[in-house]
Amino acid sequence: MIFVALVGCSSGESPSTGVKDEELTTIRYLTSNLESEGTVKVLTDISEEYTKVNPSVKLEYYYVGQSGLRQRIQLLAASNDLPTMFSFESGRPLRNLKGEVLDLEQTFKDLGIYEKLNPVAVNLLKQQTHGEGLYALPLELNIEGFWYNKSLFAKLGIEEPRTWDDMLRAADHFIENGIQPFSVAGKEKWPITRLIGGYAVRKYGPDVMESVENGEMKVTAPGFIEAAQTVYDMSMKGYFGGDANKIDLQTSIDLFLQGQAAMFYSGSWELRDFNNPVRNKLGADGIGYFNIPLVKDGIGTLDEFPMNAGLTNSFSKAAFNSKVGEWMKTVFSEYGDRAMRDNGLITGFKVEHMPAQVPPLTQLVQEKIESAKRAVLWFEAGFDSKTQSIAWDNAQLLISGEGMTAQSYMEELQKAIDAQQSN
Repeated sequence: MIFVALVGCSSGESPSTGVKDEELTTIRYLTSNLESEGTVKVLTDISEEYTKVNPSVKLEYYYVGQSGLRQRIQLLAASNDLPTMFSFESGRPLRNLKGEVLDLEQTFKDLGIYEKLNPVAVNLLKQQTHGEGLYALPLELNIEGFWYNKSLFAKLGIEEPRTWDDMLRAADHFIENGIQPFSVAGKEKWPITRLIGGYAVRKYGPDVMESVENGEMKVTAPGFIEAAQTVYDMSMKGYFGGDANKIDLQTSIDLFLQGQAAMFYSGSWELRDFNNPVRNKLGADGIGYFNIPLVKDGIGTLDEFPMNAGLTNSFSKAAFNSKVGEWMKTVFSEYGDRAMRDNGLITGFKVEHMPAQVPPLTQLVQEKIESAKRAVLWFEAGFDSKTQSIAWDNAQLLISGEGMTAQSYMEELQKAIDAQQSN
């Protein structure tokens, strides 16, 4: 059942449990994720089992659309009525709520379950609070990079690229053989900036976007100009096909899965489509993955992976008590294994018992995450909404060749970053 508002409980006794209301601990959970899917399904399944044994604790699910989630949480925080658990953006918006949310690192250590968290996921979320603490849980964890058509690579004798130059030479080879090198959803804008940001990270290392946000580095530095110029050149050479800015995400996925493009930059959230034999015409073993390649004279390394934890989940400090803690201990002790076993879901929790039957790409992604030495933030992670829009909109102009050069792209973006830092 979906609720669109948080409501109080009536007095008396719960007819379903026989527990008096004053003895009942209700864990209110507000999220924009659907109850029947993904992370919420895992949480509710484990929680229902917990409530059967501990009827004085129950989880109540409340839904709000993605577009209204930030405002709803901010309003509830202002009225000191944050739900026990809630989905939220784990970067700048969550930092503004830091005084209201639970320190999950200390809480998990007190509960004896801190080791259940993947250290790389913890590092990623701490990066987004500028190292001030862990205030969100990675109920999902996505790795990003280049997916490629194994058959096309093998047909032309191309190995997985380790350097950006290797990748561009492969793209030239595909062009020469009438094959579109990359499928890019330019209409969505972020797939363009992911390429720019990925190059910059390999040039300057995993902390570069934090340095930009902190004002320690400017995006007008030569390596950023080089990144934008490289992506511009890729577009002008036809690597992205015709007009990439007219291609939406679903179309770009289909172009790749139907064998019409050799490479596709995206995240492991695409596994649902990759593991779907109806949509994936390349076959279960027809897709490979490689991390963002190295850049000449760059300091980035291949054991640093671009990652995100999707829509993270936080807890109200005021609503936390010992009963909530015991519920958390049980639920999050099991979460990583259950998410993988029941839903094939990759999370920021360790998988201690890998199921026997796991799709090959899911297994590959899990192995890559476990091998990662460092998580890297995406290009716009530290940008406010205005700066993000400028980065996105101008990226479309850049790859279309419509008056936006690599230099002007970064100059305009730096102006927006300067304005953001002055606020």
